[in-house]
Amino acid sequence: MSMPGGTEWILIILAVLVLFGGKKIPEFMRGLGKGVREFKDAKDNVRSELEKGINEKETENAKPVI
Repeated sequence: MSMPGGTEWILIILAVLVLFGGKKIPEFMRGLGKGVREFKDAKDNVRSELEKGINEKETENAKPVI
């Protein structure tokens, strides 16, 4: 399956305009932007938690046994 070409993009944009209307598109795009931002924040949070856990595990293993 390949990416849509120029003609397909024009048809997709026209379909979106017909379905949502010109006034709803900015609201839709704002919501989409918020969703992408929340996903990115959640991804970064999970990554930092994993790195923190790995660093704690390495610190525990590096302690000398007395």
